Amino acid sequence: MEQKKQESWWHRITRKYRLSVMHEDTLSESWHVRLSWISVFTAFTLMFLLTVALLSVLIIYTPIRQILPGYSEDLRQGLVENTARVDSLQTTMEVQQRYLDVLKGVMSGEVSTDTVQPLDSLEAVMREQLLEAKNEATEEFLAQYENKERSSLQLFDIQETTPVYTFFRPAHGVILQGYDPQNSVYGISLRTADNENLTAVLAGVVVHIDYEIDNSYTIILQHATYLSVYRHAQRVLKHVGESVKAGESIAIAQAEPIFYFELWQNGHSINPEEVIAF
Repeated sequence: MEQKKQESWWHRITRKYRLSVMHEDTLSESWHVRLSWISVFTAFTLMFLLTVALLSVLIIYTPIRQILPGYSEDLRQGLVENTARVDSLQTTMEVQQRYLDVLKGVMSGEVSTDTVQPLDSLEAVMREQLLEAKNEATEEFLAQYENKERSSLQLFDIQETTPVYTFFRPAHGVILQGYDPQNSVYGISLRTADNENLTAVLAGVVVHIDYEIDNSYTIILQHATYLSVYRHAQRVLKHVGESVKAGESIAIAQAEPIFYFELWQNGHSINPEEVIAF
């Protein structure tokens, strides 16, 4: 009985049906086709696969992919590079145009050429030898002057000057919570825009990247005697050990725009607002 039901089901899906197109006036058959359920399913499946393949080719090999999420960074980088090339080409064209203008003026007689007076080569060599020669009196004077300056410099202690750093702002935003070490708050919290770029405050090296339990990243940069800590990053753009420049993008903030930043110097936390203009 079960075999009979199985044969009848297969017979139903493979049974041929005739689809005819009749002429309205003469009622004569103009066109017909024989179809079955399995042939209709196969045809629709092939059409679906063909449509998916065509859409994939259009997205991969045409500029349509630029409007999809995830390709904005590549588009932005391309725009920056093209802008730099255009500026370079414009500068080169201006220099060449100035050169052609000067050359045109010289050929037309509007600009006078520089006058060159030839010198005898032997006279030039002798003059150079005379200028470089030092007599005994000159050498004695220089020796006395050097000894005098050396003794005077020993009276002063030469102290190394502390380098002055220019800090970049790590992100644009409004400060929600300030620096409060008494309550174990060693940094500041900022409310930023969605997908805000997080930038390096100084030139340095990425020394640590950690993935937190709240689906965010913590990034630590080493800058000479300073250490900067970035928390609640959604996407990291650098790797551990990679060097970064001051003001260079290192990560993207979370969609919920709460960004936390710390700044340390020689193992002690400092108030970022004292050295950075937010």
